[in-house]
Amino acid sequence: MEPFTLEHFEDWASRLILDNGDPWRLEPFQAQFVADLFEGRPENWWILPEGNGKSTAIAGVALYGLKFAPDALIPIAASTRDQARIIYRQMKGFIRRSGLIEPDTDGTWFEPFDGYRRIDLRAPGKTKRGEVIGTIEIHAADAGSGDGVIPYPFAFIDELHRHKDLELYSTWRGKLLKRGAQEVIISTAGEFGGEFEETREKIRQETPTVERRPGFVRASSEGVLFHEWSLEEGADPEDMEAVKRCNPLSTITPDALRKKRNSPTMSPQHWGRFVCNLPMRAGNAAISEAEWYSAYSGEQIPTDAEVWIGADFGWRHDTTAFVPLWWKEDDFRLFGPAVVIEPPGDGNSQHPEVVKRAFTDLQSRYKVTTVVMDMSRDVDIAHWISDLGILVIDRAQTNKPFKEDYERFMAALRQGWLFHSGDQGLKRHALNAVTRLLPDGGVKFARRDESRDGNQEMKVIDALVAAAMVHSYADEVNSQPAAEILVAWA
Repeated sequence: MEPFTLEHFEDWASRLILDNGDPWRLEPFQAQFVADLFEGRPENWWILPEGNGKSTAIAGVALYGLKFAPDALIPIAASTRDQARIIYRQMKGFIRRSGLIEPDTDGTWFEPFDGYRRIDLRAPGKTKRGEVIGTIEIHAADAGSGDGVIPYPFAFIDELHRHKDLELYSTWRGKLLKRGAQEVIISTAGEFGGEFEETREKIRQETPTVERRPGFVRASSEGVLFHEWSLEEGADPEDMEAVKRCNPLSTITPDALRKKRNSPTMSPQHWGRFVCNLPMRAGNAAISEAEWYSAYSGEQIPTDAEVWIGADFGWRHDTTAFVPLWWKEDDFRLFGPAVVIEPPGDGNSQHPEVVKRAFTDLQSRYKVTTVVMDMSRDVDIAHWISDLGILVIDRAQTNKPFKEDYERFMAALRQGWLFHSGDQGLKRHALNAVTRLLPDGGVKFARRDESRDGNQEMKVIDALVAAAMVHSYADEVNSQPAAEILVAWA
């Protein structure tokens, strides 16, 4: 069997003896992650609730990498010195119980060093102790001692949500290419609004979903692998069957979870964060991931179809977004890929010619008949579009239209009439949005906050605003006589 394949790893890992005296047999969720890990993506995220064997997995995969990668140097960053000791003891226990401190059939053996929390792989050499041919080094992230390493084949970061910042994660990520190494992040949920959760949210939004089932999301791209076990949106955290679905270890049962929940020392906050591993989206998120995923369609807008464009303009701070809508039928309304234009970011305004070129490109792809936009903010652009022979509909960005846009969009989404083509720009803006109450009791799509301080990628919703505007107009056009609509919107 070839090294760094699932079959080879399972065969070798079966030699490792757990602290209960049994050999380590990979469970399905562990095998799936290991198989994906060996595909070689630079970044590999494994988000699991507490108690699902994260330390065992780190220990086993790290020892395997040390054994089979030439000249291995595997750093493991624990969140604290105490956690570093736990991981080291887990690996040392595997070595001691499994007889790996003695020479193997290939002549190599493992040698732990307690004082340094280091494990060497040794081979016969000139001295009795042989020569070091690979090393695992365990760092405490709070000690700032991980800067000088060049990892291979793996660099592990344990419980990244507990690190004070993501500096070490970024440092090691920048060194992966030197030897073709992989970074493995294993963690549970962090605090809302923290740097870890903002990064986790960004990965979940921007990485294409490969598999989704209750309690589990698997996503991957060329550079990132993401496995997340967390309570599905809409599930009750007091439903132990639902909580079990996001705790994949076979020894964790609904009954065991119920006993854990009923402990007088278990707080709702700890239960939700560390046992349910809840995604740290805002509690008032406007659109759930499940809703957005269910609205995906593989169908594309035909080039000869009449297309309407929703447009929302941002010149200095916000993005400009164009979102095409094809109303195929009343129960099939398809959004094409959004065009999102980022602002310059240097304090200057976006040049109108950049926006015009983007719109002209859309015209070359679709038969654009109508544009819905707020004309009061961008009169010159509205006149330019009108001169192209395209109908421009003025949609004010005030509370009454915002309320109507939200209600029509969400009603169509719940009915299963709205679809999208899966592009990441519209997805990110849609999942960024939260709900905000209006003075009259209605609701609108809104940014998480209106500040301009950092994390703007997690706040922009302009493509969703554009989509909701054009859908609202199209909904009226297709439910009333056209003449009445033009009068009503004049």
